Amino acid sequence: MPAERPPKRRSGAGARAGEGGGAARRRSGKTSAAQAMRSAAEQLYELLGRRPESVSAVQPTEDGWVANVEVLELERIPETTSVMASYRVTLDKEGDLVGYERVQRYTRGQIDRRG
Repeated sequence: MPAERPPKRRSGAGARAGEGGGAARRRSGKTSAAQAMRSAAEQLYELLGRRPESVSAVQPTEDGWVANVEVLELERIPETTSVMASYRVTLDKEGDLVGYERVQRYTRGQIDRRG
């Protein structure tokens, strides 16, 4: 099955308000948690070519944001045996991706046993 093509990223001036690359966000230099979540998912998709399933965490840092993004890596039948991955995505204060790493792989049906 061919990989999906990532959507083209909008630049600040052409983006609508409320989107990850909005002009209002660029002017203020600040990114909200919701914008950081969208930005992390969109930019990781551009790099991996795999559509994120969810953002499971987002936290502000001194330099910007860190988000955990869940991605389907290998689709299997039944769905509970599909391989998922959790990526830690680092964004700067403007919401631009500056780094990412895969921190965990697991099957979709796996229960989180961490306390």
